[in-house]
Amino acid sequence: MVEVQVRDNNVDQALRALKKKMQREGLYREMRMRRHYEKPSERRAREKAEAVRRYRKLLRKRAERDEL
Repeated sequence: MVEVQVRDNNVDQALRALKKKMQREGLYREMRMRRHYEKPSERRAREKAEAVRRYRKLLRKRAERDEL
């Protein structure tokens, strides 16, 4: 559960903190995904593509670190 405390009646600052926490938790992305039904085959394909992207990013970071 995402929770933010309002200090000194500063609602704007609390709202900014809440948005940042929601972004970090991935709630915005999940809400966007749940707007429309996703077929199981589409879900598997999306998850596989995301895994490939993460793996390639990891390889790029390793290669960059090894060059230094």
